[in-house]
Amino acid sequence: MIPQPADQAANRKRLGSRGGRPPAFDRDAYKQRNTVERCINKLKQWRGLATRYDKTATIYLAGLHLAAIHIWSAR
Repeated sequence: MIPQPADQAANRKRLGSRGGRPPAFDRDAYKQRNTVERCINKLKQWRGLATRYDKTATIYLAGLHLAAIHIWSAR
């Protein structure tokens, strides 16, 4: 993580909810986001899911479930 300049962090604090990104780093939120992103990247390794090769939503969802079961059982 790149440290923020002090003047930018102070300006964001002064602006409150209108100030853009939060002035502090939320470790728990970052962990959860990282976990979700890594899961999505693993699912993208399945070619049918990444390219939306399946035509119907039900078949795509079935492929998604199959890939998730395979990833979960491989741990």
